[in-house]
Amino acid sequence: MPKLKTKSGAKKRFKLTATGKIKAGVAGKRHRLLSHNAKYIRQNRGTKVMTASDTKIIKIFLPYGLG
Repeated sequence: MPKLKTKSGAKKRFKLTATGKIKAGVAGKRHRLLSHNAKYIRQNRGTKVMTASDTKIIKIFLPYGLG
Protein backbone atom coordinates (compact mmCIF):
# COMPACT_ATOMS: atom_id res chain seq x y z
CA MET A 1 0.00 0.00 0.00
CA PRO A 2 1.55 3.36 -0.97
CA LYS A 3 1.97 6.18 1.49
CA LEU A 4 -0.77 8.81 1.56
CA LYS A 5 0.07 12.42 0.88
CA THR A 6 -0.74 15.14 3.40
CA LYS A 7 -2.62 18.15 1.98
CA SER A 8 -0.08 20.96 2.16
CA GLY A 9 -2.75 23.59 2.73
CA ALA A 10 -4.03 21.70 5.76
CA LYS A 11 -0.63 21.27 7.38
CA LYS A 12 -0.07 25.03 7.19
CA ARG A 13 -3.46 25.99 8.62
CA PHE A 14 -4.15 23.53 11.46
CA LYS A 15 -2.48 22.39 14.68
CA LEU A 16 -3.26 19.36 16.81
CA THR A 17 -3.82 19.75 20.55
CA ALA A 18 -2.48 17.21 23.04
CA THR A 19 -5.92 15.58 23.29
CA GLY A 20 -6.22 15.20 19.49
CA LYS A 21 -8.51 18.13 18.79
CA ILE A 22 -7.73 20.45 15.91
CA LYS A 23 -7.31 24.18 16.34
CA ALA A 24 -7.16 26.84 13.66
CA GLY A 25 -7.09 30.57 13.22
CA VAL A 26 -10.43 32.34 13.04
CA ALA A 27 -11.65 33.66 9.69
CA GLY A 28 -12.57 37.27 9.07
CA LYS A 29 -9.66 39.10 10.72
CA ARG A 30 -7.66 40.35 7.75
CA HIS A 31 -9.41 43.38 6.30
CA ARG A 32 -12.71 45.32 6.29
CA LEU A 33 -12.82 45.28 10.08
CA LEU A 34 -14.48 48.70 10.24
CA SER A 35 -17.80 47.07 9.43
CA HIS A 36 -17.50 44.76 12.48
CA ASN A 37 -18.05 45.85 16.05
CA ALA A 38 -15.41 45.62 18.79
CA LYS A 39 -17.00 42.51 20.34
CA TYR A 40 -16.64 40.58 17.06
CA ILE A 41 -12.99 41.56 16.67
CA ARG A 42 -12.18 40.77 20.29
CA GLN A 43 -13.87 37.35 20.28
CA ASN A 44 -12.13 36.31 17.06
CA ARG A 45 -8.66 36.99 18.42
CA GLY A 46 -6.32 34.00 18.62
CA THR A 47 -7.43 30.49 17.63
CA LYS A 48 -10.52 28.31 17.97
CA VAL A 49 -11.03 24.56 18.33
CA MET A 50 -12.76 23.08 15.28
CA THR A 51 -16.14 21.39 15.57
CA ALA A 52 -16.45 17.59 15.44
CA SER A 53 -17.85 17.58 11.89
CA ASP A 54 -14.98 19.77 10.60
CA THR A 55 -12.43 17.68 12.50
CA LYS A 56 -13.48 14.52 10.63
CA ILE A 57 -12.80 16.16 7.27
CA ILE A 58 -9.50 17.73 8.36
CA LYS A 59 -8.18 14.44 9.73
CA ILE A 60 -8.65 12.90 6.28
CA PHE A 61 -6.35 15.62 4.89
CA LEU A 62 -3.74 14.80 7.59
CA PRO A 63 -3.40 11.00 7.43
CA TYR A 64 -0.35 10.82 9.74
CA GLY A 65 -1.13 13.78 12.00
CA LEU A 66 1.08 16.85 12.12
CA GLY A 67 4.18 15.37 13.71
